[in-house]
Amino acid sequence: MNILLVSLGCDKNLCDSEAMLGLLRNQKYNITNDENDADVVIVNTCSFIHDAMEESINTILEMAELKKNRLKYLIVTGCLAERFKEEIFDEIPEVDACLGTSSFDRIIQVVEALEQKDRGFDSNDDKHYDDLSFKNNKVFCFDNLDKLATVNVDRVITSSTFMGYLKIAEGCNKFCTYCVIPHIRGRYRSVPMEKLVKEAEYMASQGIKELILVAQETTCYGIDLYGQKSLHILVRELAKIEGIEWIRLLYCYPEEIDDNLIELYATENKLCKYIDMPLQHSEDSILKRMGRKTDKASIKSVIAKLREKCPEIAIRTTFITGFPGETEDEHEALMEFVDEMELDRLGVFTYSREDGTPAASFENQVDEDVASTWRNEIMELQQEVSLDKNMTLVGTIQKVIIEGYSPEEDVYVGRTYRDAPGIDGMVFVECGYELISGTIVNVMIKEAGPYDLIGGIVDELT
Repeated sequence: MNILLVSLGCDKNLCDSEAMLGLLRNQKYNITNDENDADVVIVNTCSFIHDAMEESINTILEMAELKKNRLKYLIVTGCLAERFKEEIFDEIPEVDACLGTSSFDRIIQVVEALEQKDRGFDSNDDKHYDDLSFKNNKVFCFDNLDKLATVNVDRVITSSTFMGYLKIAEGCNKFCTYCVIPHIRGRYRSVPMEKLVKEAEYMASQGIKELILVAQETTCYGIDLYGQKSLHILVRELAKIEGIEWIRLLYCYPEEIDDNLIELYATENKLCKYIDMPLQHSEDSILKRMGRKTDKASIKSVIAKLREKCPEIAIRTTFITGFPGETEDEHEALMEFVDEMELDRLGVFTYSREDGTPAASFENQVDEDVASTWRNEIMELQQEVSLDKNMTLVGTIQKVIIEGYSPEEDVYVGRTYRDAPGIDGMVFVECGYELISGTIVNVMIKEAGPYDLIGGIVDELT
């Protein structure tokens, strides 16, 4: 049986998809990338914001069209399935099964149940097979959100041949007023350290050099298991693994960044001097309405500590414009904050009004056009900041991990430690000989733009 898995949304979702692929491969199912050859299509969905939800629905509808030809089963997993489990079956009858966010580790049971149903299993209302619920010939698989899905086979790494994501925890306890994640991913659950080390060792054996740690919030890692924040301990253990050369941290909440983590940045050579620290806003009035657990003074303090202990650190963040009740004055104050703090990397999103969140019912919802204008103003300001930052790199030698080759420009494409894949800038590298993706090389930076750099090879490091 040929199975196609379509993974949508964030890198955390990708980790779940790769785990499902590992389970399927372990059971000798054939994994295909061709939708026309697929007997089963699994769509691992996202529904964090409206645009992601729309993409997920459109993808499901597109795959549903394949039912007219070869496709036997259409399975929906992930956040959209968890959030709209009843509606999916009602609105898209071609869907045969839904798995919740804590149930993706039961994908084999679901596929087998669908096959068994077609062999004559009686799947009328409220019948059960292998602890799965059937209703009107549809399979429901929604475990308790407090369960941590467990997969004991090797993942199928699809991100690249040299870079991979390691999901260190599931869920979130923050309950920000604009966010649905705790309601569809559950409360915070850390993955045991020994399991993560074993998974990272396997990834290294497959050629992974850059390990990117992800979770809804990485900085709370270990509190539920070990009674204390243990991210710094985990990174030290991962850094011992032969073959892993870069370790990168994403989703570090500012209020959870402690002295142990800051010291780690100053002392652990394998840890990229890069931190992704979602702030969402600078003004206390907005942060309070967002349900954030920090304030402007604390944010400035942690940034100052990071820069003092690790002057070369690149700080990335995200902001939301148009949050309910945001005023022109608060927007201008955020602009001043961006100008003053000179953060290295910055993304801006307009507020997405999500049903079921407290913020959706707040008064003074901001017009979408206003929110978009504010977003554009911040990004224009950040372009100036980024250009100034990048210009300081001209004439310096930077380590660059090569990602590929652009034949049109006859240059290689890579990233410095200052750039996470898919979200930050690139380095275009001139080189007279062949470079293999994943190679880390020395590059002399010759030119700089707001986002990207241009340079020439100096010598190969690894």
